[in-house]
Amino acid sequence: MCTECQRKTSVTAGTIFHRSRTPLSTWFAAAWFITAQKNGISAASLRQVLGFGSYETAWAWMHKFRRAMVRPDRERLSGVVELDETFIGGKSRGKPGASTDKVPVMIAVERLDNGRLGRVRFEVSDAPGTTQIIDFACDTIESGTLIRTDGARLFRKLPEHGYRHEYANGYASQDRSAELPGAHLVASLLKRWIAGTLHHSVGIENLAYYLDEYSFRFNRRASTARGMLFYRLLQQSVATDPHPLRELLTEKADISDCP
Repeated sequence: MCTECQRKTSVTAGTIFHRSRTPLSTWFAAAWFITAQKNGISAASLRQVLGFGSYETAWAWMHKFRRAMVRPDRERLSGVVELDETFIGGKSRGKPGASTDKVPVMIAVERLDNGRLGRVRFEVSDAPGTTQIIDFACDTIESGTLIRTDGARLFRKLPEHGYRHEYANGYASQDRSAELPGAHLVASLLKRWIAGTLHHSVGIENLAYYLDEYSFRFNRRASTARGMLFYRLLQQSVATDPHPLRELLTEKADISDCP
């Protein structure tokens, strides 16, 4: 309570813990379970280990933490970056590539000098093969960076935005998997994570937040101190606005798989 105006407030006000009736120790336990396991934990598993009465509560907690996993002021990618697009969702029989009903996801991943992968960025696209991927590059990649892409003509605009650009015609390549290997590997690992950890239970309306979680994990995959990931998640949680359950449910619409 303020001694001058007598206004009462809480140390959790303005954070994801705002007005929670659950002890902070339970929130901290949830944060530990989320970060202590390399591949994370599903809402169903979190419900089981914490003894929640409903799946919806565990689902809401997971999404509150996901909204704290990406800093809005994080540094942009630099050096050498592979830029590509993948598709997330179920099977679309007879519809290859951009003709599918799956959700297009843009990927940017750094290639380090030793051939290893650096940081990654994701963003859901409104439609495949549009100039939205150029806007994505401008938002996530430092000017002057060397960007490697496939042979799509829309990428020829990258030099106009201050980037160096190299491309390869993947459709004409004898080994298409050899073109943009970093982006293809990240896309494969992302889909494996969705299948293995989340069991495909990824609602389209919240796909961007699942991508935030995977980005959080991938960019810290080399960390040998799980406690540091726990600390980082809590640090970002107290700097993230509250997201009440009614807001999450409005965004969610339903808990369903991608098409």
